[in-house]
Amino acid sequence: MTFEAYERWKSTPIEGEPFLSVVIPAYNEEIRILPTIGAIAAHVCSLGFPWELIVSDDGSRDKTVELVTSLGFANVRVLQAPRNGGKGSAVRRGVLAARGRYILFADADNSTPIEELNKLLTKLTDEGYDIAVGSRAVEGAEEQYRPLHRRILSAGLRWMVRNILHIGVHDTQCGFKLFTREAAHHLFRAQTIMGFSFDLEILYLAHKFGYRVAEVPVEWIDAPGSKVQSFKVVRQFLADMVRIKVNDWRGLYIRQVGYPQEVIA
Repeated sequence: MTFEAYERWKSTPIEGEPFLSVVIPAYNEEIRILPTIGAIAAHVCSLGFPWELIVSDDGSRDKTVELVTSLGFANVRVLQAPRNGGKGSAVRRGVLAARGRYILFADADNSTPIEELNKLLTKLTDEGYDIAVGSRAVEGAEEQYRPLHRRILSAGLRWMVRNILHIGVHDTQCGFKLFTREAAHHLFRAQTIMGFSFDLEILYLAHKFGYRVAEVPVEWIDAPGSKVQSFKVVRQFLADMVRIKVNDWRGLYIRQVGYPQEVIA
């Protein structure tokens, strides 16, 4: 039963390699973090495999770390940063610390319900993809309560991604992505962008290094209390697109980590 599996998961450390690691980046999330952990734990424990949860705190100044630590769950780890370094920095620390065969990063607001994990897992376990990207921009996706101005901005940014960076993913910014451990560790070691648009760089590198990426339609609910400042994000997003191209022209990504072995062969 789900409750029995949940009780075992929270009280007994798993042995050996986790099948899945879930990474949640968090910055001042004291209001939302416990409900999100509860929702994730309830669903993933029902799937019947060993898994770990990593909360990668980004220098929170509220009670986020205190609340998660107070749970005392055997398979929850909290990674603390001494200062705020950006969402990309938090995700990177969590991903590189993850031990699971598959690694999911999911936003702390649970905007993409954890139940959508099943669709992404199928792409990796059954169809051989290296990465599965939750998407709000392909047929079958469902968006709820997203303001019109954010829809328009997102459409414009997606057009630029397609035509400037030539990434074959319509929605690079949905905070729900699943990787094989090998792909995740390789890509996040090469990461240089630590802010909001780190996903853009990760997917650009995935394309560059020849990883197989599936874009999967998901349900997405615009959670109240979003920290995204739309116009500030747009300016940074444009600057980061230029930075990615310049990094690539300079050969920075290859000098850092090289190509994965299967691409070289």
